[in-house]
Amino acid sequence: MFNSFFTECSKESDITQRILDVESGKVGFYSIGLYPASLAYNCAMQSGGTNLLLAPRPGRDLLGAFNEEALAGMDDKHLATLLKMSRHKEGERFVDNNLSDLILRCELVILSSNSNHIQEDLKQACLLREKLNRKNVLLGCLSGSFSHDIESNNSYILCGENTNLGFFSGFHRHGALRNPLDSFTANFCHPEVLTAMLAARMLDKLSKNIQVSPGVHNVEGHYIKAAKNMASIFAGFGHTFHKNNPGLLPTLLTLLLNQCLDQAANVSMLRNDRDRLYNSQKFSLTELGYGVQKIEAALIKDGDMQNVRDHTFSQLTAMVADVRGSMMIPNKGNPTRNFQAGQILANNMLKFQRCPHGKKEFFNWCELEGLERGSLEGLKSLEFWPQILNNYSIPLNDSSMINLLYVCVFGDTNEKKIIYRVLTSSRELTNYCQESVRPNHSRKIADALNYINEKGSLELIVNTIINGYSNDTNNPCPDNNYISTRFNNSPYYKALSIIEAKLGTN
Repeated sequence: MFNSFFTECSKESDITQRILDVESGKVGFYSIGLYPASLAYNCAMQSGGTNLLLAPRPGRDLLGAFNEEALAGMDDKHLATLLKMSRHKEGERFVDNNLSDLILRCELVILSSNSNHIQEDLKQACLLREKLNRKNVLLGCLSGSFSHDIESNNSYILCGENTNLGFFSGFHRHGALRNPLDSFTANFCHPEVLTAMLAARMLDKLSKNIQVSPGVHNVEGHYIKAAKNMASIFAGFGHTFHKNNPGLLPTLLTLLLNQCLDQAANVSMLRNDRDRLYNSQKFSLTELGYGVQKIEAALIKDGDMQNVRDHTFSQLTAMVADVRGSMMIPNKGNPTRNFQAGQILANNMLKFQRCPHGKKEFFNWCELEGLERGSLEGLKSLEFWPQILNNYSIPLNDSSMINLLYVCVFGDTNEKKIIYRVLTSSRELTNYCQESVRPNHSRKIADALNYINEKGSLELIVNTIINGYSNDTNNPCPDNNYISTRFNNSPYYKALSIIEAKLGTN
């Protein structure tokens, strides 16, 4: 898709005028939900909302995402400003803004819809830009889940399919956004440096308490958002079920964070615009605030050193802070909704002494506690997890924590019995954390070394020394038939075998 502030600008005079238009232009939020409405309230409170327009989805209440308690704590003056931001005058009466109004009146439009509507909203926005001859209006999203095409039964990252789509993200507490004294950081990412800088500047001007920095890693940012929503469920579970096991939590939370970033780094290598991202920009990424131009990780594959991960995006502080923050219990207010879903999972697993029967029961548990189904983007993303693993070639040892959560919800009855034992035992979960980050062959070698006097163990080590290890699936390494006779009865080891069978092998 074409998506830039400068789509039809070629002459110097056109570019000059376009920069001036963007500098004085407005930002629009379409669809509205808890986060964008809270952010809009912050803008109304701090700056009068002069640079922001809102357009609720047809049939959707502008303030419908807020519960009665939240609304009761909000200032009537600021609520009136929100209403003013969402309406315009036609003749003698005021009417609600719609998507067409935002595209006509704004230079940057953020599609704030969740996974239920974001694909259709993007198509509609692109058609309206064409119809209204507003091709230079920049489109962005803040979707927190994977997209899914029902017809092809394929799951993917929306920004990966539309590599020029902007992505806006940062850590937030919805209640804290209504605190006049709190401050927040965010990133706006677009693969074109100047577009990213101008869009971030527009968003930064919305409120003096919201600092927005530019970046080019929209695909990575979108992936991290979806992955951290799933990881946040696990974090909520860990904080609640294992609150009396303080030795486990640091390991658990560190793995959840690191694996979110490692997965995004794997996804980054598959970008079809990586060369343009780093080598064809008008100026270096360090001019955007990146510490260095590129951070890559390498592994030895078939005897050669190969780049396998691109961690450049990890220099975007707000992106990383979003992952960390989503796994924390705040001193004041509520944790994220996905974190709350994890707390609900823990409480019901304590109550029923089992994993949920499936996604439907998990949703029901959340709804009984007042969490709306539409807000649980992490659980919706989890359903598509096997396809995401496959489509982006994410190794199981880079995703072991989400793999465990996936089987907890979507496994069969016998699998869930094993997973339950791992999730609810501090010792088993700690062992799982330690062993699951190793590739399959590495675990087998470690097992063999522990029991080197056994014939099978010694044969494995000798064969590995002679033949080496190969990543080539047509030339499997010599340990394929090795089974540890000592470890295979442990629940965590059985869980590893279940996950490898269910989601693929490393």
